[in-house]
Amino acid sequence: MDRGGNRLSSVAVLAAVAVALAGCGGSGRRAQPSTPAGPRSATSRTVWLCRPGLPDDPCTSSLTATVIGRGGKTSVEPASPAGRPPIDCFYVYPTVSGERTVNANLTIDFRERAIAITQASRFSQVCRVYAPVYRQITLAALERPGRVSPADALLAYRSVLSAFDAYLAHYNHGRGIVFIGHSQGAFILTRLLREQVDRVPAVRRRLVSALLLGGNVTVAKGSGVGGDFAHIPACSSSHQVGCVVAYSSFASKPSKQSQFGRTTSDAGLRLLEPHKPSSRLRIMCVNPAAPAGGVGALDPYIPSLVLAFLPGGTPAIPSTPWLSFPGEYTARCESSGKATWLQVARVGSSGRWPALTKVTDPELGLHIIDVNIALGNLVRLVRDQAAAYGQRAGTRR
Repeated sequence: MDRGGNRLSSVAVLAAVAVALAGCGGSGRRAQPSTPAGPRSATSRTVWLCRPGLPDDPCTSSLTATVIGRGGKTSVEPASPAGRPPIDCFYVYPTVSGERTVNANLTIDFRERAIAITQASRFSQVCRVYAPVYRQITLAALERPGRVSPADALLAYRSVLSAFDAYLAHYNHGRGIVFIGHSQGAFILTRLLREQVDRVPAVRRRLVSALLLGGNVTVAKGSGVGGDFAHIPACSSSHQVGCVVAYSSFASKPSKQSQFGRTTSDAGLRLLEPHKPSSRLRIMCVNPAAPAGGVGALDPYIPSLVLAFLPGGTPAIPSTPWLSFPGEYTARCESSGKATWLQVARVGSSGRWPALTKVTDPELGLHIIDVNIALGNLVRLVRDQAAAYGQRAGTRR
């Protein structure tokens, strides 16, 4: 796994190229602490990257997109954060820290702001987004995973746990919650959900859904539960609540050395979310474009500036901050041996750019675009689940 950090560092590409969207330079800023967390706090304060009411909140940035249709026709799609969304989203970002230490500090740098825009901001259309800064395991540490100790991993987890405690105590007020995490964020949220939600019925009733992408979430073979969670099942409908959407995306079957999609994979992050190998488990895969199963059309959204960094040449970059090309790709969940993954395929040969399936790696697959390849689907899924959650909550009253 010595190359894990170098390969995982490619996740930061999406963040780095979105710097202009973040509206800040390369120097970091020390955010002011928010409400102190509870007694389990790993730090004495909670620093929020995104939170309603924060000035210059990256999770409420411009969402206007240029949409490229299957015939090549373009249109501008206006979008903006919802005024009074009915639910909250608790987002934990992937490995992006460029610090040289094992654990990141609580400085909000351009990478954190940019990845929040790239992955989380579009969810502001359907939820209030809360995103804590946390003491994540850094890219430098993953380049030499032998440096990472259980204490380091526990520090990363506890810093998110303390923020979640603060969120529940001071901001939630009984609202429904969607958990969103990618890569390291998904590993940490898997543990948090198992310990603080799955085992706690009062909190579990607030669970709208969990989007745990690129995090090797496990489930019992032939079942929608088991593995990481005893009571929280894999989603099987766009209107199901209290369930998990999890997958790792690939353009072809994961190799035996793959860091994602296999029960033997750990992406160098196993200390964050330990697993005991078992032949009775498989990696969970829920297709965000077709939760009930089968093939579904993907609805990718990527920051327009990413165009200059993707394979296939450098097209004219749209004036809008976002680009969407619905229907260009499809996805379905596949299993073979110890591997289970979201198979992404390009439809036909329209020749439209960009070719996202070329952003692949033998050990990572399409990991760096796990979120963005289906971002439109995920936002719609959360909207549908929020409506179903509201109906259920109304029935309980």
